[in-house]
Amino acid sequence: MANVFAIVNQKGGVGKTTTAINLATYIAMEGQRVLLFDLDPQGNATSGLGIDRSQVELSTYDVLIEGRSIGDCQVATQVEGLSLVPATLDLAGAELQLMSMLSRETLLRHALEAVRGIFDVVLIDAPPSLGLLTLNALVAVDALLIPMQTEYYALEGVSQLLRTVELVKRQLNPSLEIGRVLLTMHDERTRLARQVVEEIRNYFGESVSPFIVPRNIRLTEAPSHGLPIALYDPKSRGAIAYQSIAKEIIEYGKARTR
Repeated sequence: MANVFAIVNQKGGVGKTTTAINLATYIAMEGQRVLLFDLDPQGNATSGLGIDRSQVELSTYDVLIEGRSIGDCQVATQVEGLSLVPATLDLAGAELQLMSMLSRETLLRHALEAVRGIFDVVLIDAPPSLGLLTLNALVAVDALLIPMQTEYYALEGVSQLLRTVELVKRQLNPSLEIGRVLLTMHDERTRLARQVVEEIRNYFGESVSPFIVPRNIRLTEAPSHGLPIALYDPKSRGAIAYQSIAKEIIEYGKARTR
């Protein structure tokens, strides 16, 4: 059965989609069958994997709103073992449409039940908000991966996310847990960044990954070429960090299911 993770942080600009693309890629390169579910209306995980959104016929919108199966909507990527359910601009209107639907918080969970036995790992790239799309992700998954930029205000808004997680655990998904907090966009030259790392480690304890993703120009260039960092510049510092985190996530997933 697949381990299902949501990559969430309601703050934008923390490397959430970069994390989604590159973890999905490296986990697949470790021999795992991976599904990346692009739940962000911006669709950056889709374009970042080289998929032309204007050519997409079926998307995450069709899964949530039209009731199409994930099998109908998934597409292959350049990475062997990695499939994608792409996002299009249609998804931007989904929040409003979900408001009037029955069992609106559990639509994604029911859709994923059909593929849990097909994939080893499912990653959901959630939007930078705490609306109904993100709520669907929180209800559907086993654990959260929370990327946090090691800059000022890193912990701003985290308490709101954690309150939402506790509500979801109590009412909709009792097994939900924080899997890993991932430190991203780190500039090791600054004292502030080092202080923020310490602050995050004090706040989240052992949930914080020991591997830190540096601020790295190659990571920011790769999506514009429609490539994960593993195919764009596998020797870059950003690539090495994400490869290490991917292996950690695989081991975490194995420990969860023992």
